[in-house]
Amino acid sequence: MPVSVPISSTTRIGLIAGFEAYDHLAETVGLLDELAFDSLWVGDHVAFTSPILDPMIQLAQAASLSARLTIGTAIYLLPLRPPAVAAKQAATLDHLSGGRFVFGVGVGGEFPTEYEACGIPVSERGARLTESIDVMRLLWRGEPCSFEGHFTTFHDVHMQPPALTPGGPAIWCGGRSQAALSRIGRTADGWISYVVTPEQYRAGLATIGKAADSVGRKLQRLGTGHVQFVRMGATREAALDAASAILSKRYAMDFRRATERYCALGSSADVLAQLQQFHAAGVRTFILDFLGTPAEQALQLKQFGAEVLPEMRAF
Repeated sequence: MPVSVPISSTTRIGLIAGFEAYDHLAETVGLLDELAFDSLWVGDHVAFTSPILDPMIQLAQAASLSARLTIGTAIYLLPLRPPAVAAKQAATLDHLSGGRFVFGVGVGGEFPTEYEACGIPVSERGARLTESIDVMRLLWRGEPCSFEGHFTTFHDVHMQPPALTPGGPAIWCGGRSQAALSRIGRTADGWISYVVTPEQYRAGLATIGKAADSVGRKLQRLGTGHVQFVRMGATREAALDAASAILSKRYAMDFRRATERYCALGSSADVLAQLQQFHAAGVRTFILDFLGTPAEQALQLKQFGAEVLPEMRAF
């Protein structure tokens, strides 16, 4: 099945950071600059199975540590926050980064207790996300505006300054359901996938294209991102064992079958082959999550930079 939406011809490589104190984040950013990675991303949860920082604050720090890296959320659970507050924070990051911020947003829902803690019904998360995108883009203009929606209503609000990027930061949406993919086609600037196969990614792009066509939207170019778990090792089986243990603990469930299906595992050649399949399916922004202790992650990152990254530049 051919890719059904216009995408970039340039491959970009990024890293997703975890819970990192200042010194560790500074070291990570420095290493990414040294290895000529393109971007740094962080995830988001209000409450999770392991420690996680507020992504907007963490990215503000990252933006001050590098003058070249694109920074982004992968992904920010927008329905948990008032959209005007999220718009203000995103516009601020847009300014602090010099326009290097990509706002990846989504609904989550795998951990309903964080929705409960924020006073938001899980059943409303999709509708809230769609409306919040409209609210933010309106406020980012920096002009007096009003909005009347199902969840948000305001009159004569003038948020200043406007976003640095005309129209506001690029909004890339996460998700793999039919509803999420259709939303991307109707409203988003890009897609960030997670735990999908290359075949599912290719099919997802086709769904996005059909949704865009259904509302008469002419996509100029769609950002195509993918969060990819990676565990490098001498053998695929050893890498599978290590990655499965880490992800099972992270998600508080048996993740071995999913690890085998969705992770890039093994030698540099094995990992490169998996990433090549995603590139053929349409991914142009790879967001890599190296699994292991901080020391293991650093070793994998350096090995990847030396042995895999040069080959990916030739994609």
